[in-house]
This record gives sequence, structure tokens and C-alpha cells, in this order.
Amino acid sequence: MEAVAKLNNNPTSTRKMRLLADLIRGLDVEKALNILKFHPKHPSVPLEKLLLSAIANWKVKNEGARVEDANLQVKTIFVDGGRILKRMRPAPQGRGYRVRKRSNHVTLVVDSRPAVEAK
Repeated sequence: MEAVAKLNNNPTSTRKMRLLADLIRGLDVEKALNILKFHPKHPSVPLEKLLLSAIANWKVKNEGARVEDANLQVKTIFVDGGRILKRMRPAPQGRGYRVRKRSNHVTLVVDSRPAVEAK
């Protein structure tokens, strides 16, 4: 049974977050946590917390089941654009340049991998 976790209005551009999301898509949960823990990009911290939240949601849905035995994987992860804060920055000759502070929404789905039958 799958579990979902969402992160809304994270103050990072969608492109930066998608680079990390592409790294962990389809991986086992433990391997994805290790990648995010030691990755140098700054969006890895909220993405790691989101993955831990999805694991906790899975535990609540599947009482009595162990995470180690379930063989969990990151089933789907996608990043959408969030709201944009528009600000003005002073520019030469009395002008103003527009600064767009972007944010994003991340949705992460964790599911147990089906057992492979031995032939």
C-alpha cells in the first residue's frame, strides 16, 4: 500500500529541486536517504525530511509491518511550480528591476516493491 507526502511552497526554484528528484526516482528508500543526506545542494535537506515523512505515513497505514521487510521504494516524485513572490530591486538611472522569488510543490509517493518469485 502506497503512502504520499507533500511539500508546498518550498522557497527553491523548481529546476534546482527537479535535479535532486531525478536522482532518487525509483530507488530504494535507504539508498535515496543516503544520497540526500550527503548531497551538497541545499534543497536536499527538505527533500530528505519529506522522504522521512512519507516513510512515517507508510508506517501508519501498515501497522505491524516492518519497513526493512517491506522493501520500500520511491515510486513517484514530481515537482510543480509554486507561487512566485515579485519584488523590485533598485537599478541604475531610477529604474527598478523585477526579482521573481520562485517556490515549488513536491509530491512524493512511497510504495513497497512486489516480491520477485524465484524460478
